Amino acid sequence: MEKVRVGIVGLGRLGKVHAKNLSEAIQGCELVAACSVVPAELTYAVEELGVQETFTDYQKMVESPFIDAVFIVSPSGFHCEQIQVAMAHGKHVFSEKPIGLSIADIQQTVNVIAEHPSQVFMLGFMRRYDESYQYAKKLVEAGELGEITLVRCYGIDPSSGMESFVKFAGASDSGGLFVDMSIHDIDLIRWFTKKKKSKVWAIGKNAAYPELDKVGELETGAAMMQLEDNTMALLVAGRNCQHGYHVETELIGTKGMLRIAAAPEKNLVTVMNQEGVVRPCSQNFPERFREAFINEAREFIQCIQEKRQPEVNAFDGLQSTRIALACKKSCETNQLVDILKD
Repeated sequence: MEKVRVGIVGLGRLGKVHAKNLSEAIQGCELVAACSVVPAELTYAVEELGVQETFTDYQKMVESPFIDAVFIVSPSGFHCEQIQVAMAHGKHVFSEKPIGLSIADIQQTVNVIAEHPSQVFMLGFMRRYDESYQYAKKLVEAGELGEITLVRCYGIDPSSGMESFVKFAGASDSGGLFVDMSIHDIDLIRWFTKKKKSKVWAIGKNAAYPELDKVGELETGAAMMQLEDNTMALLVAGRNCQHGYHVETELIGTKGMLRIAAAPEKNLVTVMNQEGVVRPCSQNFPERFREAFINEAREFIQCIQEKRQPEVNAFDGLQSTRIALACKKSCETNQLVDILKD
């Protein structure tokens, strides 16, 4: 295969990031098709990215013999069906997280993927492809921290996106804060510890935007988890960070501890003026994880070319969503949830 011909579905904020990377930054592939129900997004694909074919019908796009692979960046509720359709038409599939919103649908999708072992499937947990997280992973694997006793995660979106999210929440189902956002941290906890979650207790509050109560969404949430070996995990997720996009992970072990992005620094510049000493912060996820998005797309294309499966698979999506839904259930019922029994 000379170049992997890719079609993408969904050209919202994250879809544009993937589309631009595929068309400009990833060797060995060509973005040849785009699918969206929003005319302006298709115009963008043609005029800005040089896409050859556009579709408003996803089925027709995956039926095209001129496409080898599909990037799914549509709303979460469409992922399972779109993965299954693409697999049935012989396409390799990259899907953004979450893999789905219901365990039954995800399990069915996992089964469909398993029926097509020669087709590559990859899930978009891009933090695994961030250089800082990869460096931390090597330290953990080398035993530098000893036995992990606690993992703490922050994942908070900038306040600048809150008003648009409130509108989105009223019209679409994101899956909720834990499925939509914390799932990245849940995956990292699984990745670093290689342990199953045992119990979870989650809570939440809507303060700046109480109208989210009406649509069953959370502005800020927190969860405490117990893993199967009694390792502890704490996570905080939110949508109202005043200083920018804040993603931070801390690992504590018997021999030491490490923190990844303790401050969400945009670069190595320090500004000193009448306002004091200021370090610019990353303002959004495309900026903070720019290279990680490129790295994961590159890995997907290389997996197709080298006929191998990536590290991040459908089972990771199933397990992370199972835990995220347990967090949601705990928050809604104000009860401790036993994941192994639930």
